[in-house]
Amino acid sequence: MKNLWRVYVLIMLLGIQQTAFSQNTDSSRIRISLLTCSPGEELYSIFGHSALRIIDSNNVTDLVYNYGTFDFEDKDFYLKFARGKLLYFVSLERTGDFLFFYSETGRSIKEQVLNLTYTEKKDIQLALNENLKEENRFYKYDFFLDNCTTRLRDIIKKHKYPTPQLPYVMPEKTRFRQAIHQYLEKGDKYWSQLGIDLVLGLPTDKIMTAEEQEFLPDNLMKAVDSCHNTSLVAQKSTLYEPTAFLPKSKGLNPMIAFSLFALITFLLSLSKNKVAISVTNVLDKFLFLTTGLLGVILIFMWTMTDHSMTKNNFNLLWALPTNIIAVFFTKRENKFFKKYFLYYACLMLLLLLTWFVLPQELNNALIPIVVLVMYRSFKCHQHIHQL
Repeated sequence: MKNLWRVYVLIMLLGIQQTAFSQNTDSSRIRISLLTCSPGEELYSIFGHSALRIIDSNNVTDLVYNYGTFDFEDKDFYLKFARGKLLYFVSLERTGDFLFFYSETGRSIKEQVLNLTYTEKKDIQLALNENLKEENRFYKYDFFLDNCTTRLRDIIKKHKYPTPQLPYVMPEKTRFRQAIHQYLEKGDKYWSQLGIDLVLGLPTDKIMTAEEQEFLPDNLMKAVDSCHNTSLVAQKSTLYEPTAFLPKSKGLNPMIAFSLFALITFLLSLSKNKVAISVTNVLDKFLFLTTGLLGVILIFMWTMTDHSMTKNNFNLLWALPTNIIAVFFTKRENKFFKKYFLYYACLMLLLLLTWFVLPQELNNALIPIVVLVMYRSFKCHQHIHQL
């Protein structure tokens, strides 16, 4: 009886060992990898792209799961995009098609094969296929907090054990705005940078956590490669590397363009010539109308959209929506607007004095415009005072 009991225990131990071995040994014939595409020339591609690739040898499939898809044919596309209500969705495509598209646009493609167990691979594959269902595939896109890259990070972290601790890959004090500036400046997208800086408010100047840095594809790739608590990458390779790079065409820098505009307006305002005076009057109306309309747009982006980063915008200190009304009183006698233009000029002076200590980083190309607005506001105040 004693010997039988020993045999029974031995069989149980062997069974447990075999079960553990089968769980830890990968017999799935599945390979999951993170694909990272380099930035492109167009603004929508300037920050790069991420996707997950799954090779399933049992089913003889090689597919890419892409969370960066949207319906450009939607009749309300532009309105939804402006209001932050555009839905993105996960799509499935053949790897060959995916690689062809990015190689044709001259963008490198790097692959990191993830170090996953049998169970982890099956769980990730199941989660991705569950997201492909019509009722699950759509999500409200947020460029900084919920995009095609952060979705992949969350899936990997959820199904990998132990949960990967991804490190900082940028300096720990880096802000969201500084991170996107690096890409825009590298791509010589200074006008795009100006437009983005106009629209994005104070939340964009928040210091990023290590996890928040991973909204950028390159950052996620580096973080996955340098994971602290587990070996997350089994193998890495470059699937495509362009052999030639097209020269970038550089346009007129906005700082130079605005400085020239301010200088020309200033010189015209010094002239007593009737034509110069008429041109200056037109420029005044253009200046105040433009800043007023911009202020209305910024208020709209702050209060009427779901964008997380367009709130509390300090550009409203100089782009006052009330300028839309003030434009009709630049050359008309009115006590209220005489004071309005004086106070506006003083506000611009105060803004210039505190420009580099504001909690929100304003685009320096706007300094000539703010100086011009200050000067022309004071001149409008003087003109009304003399009437």
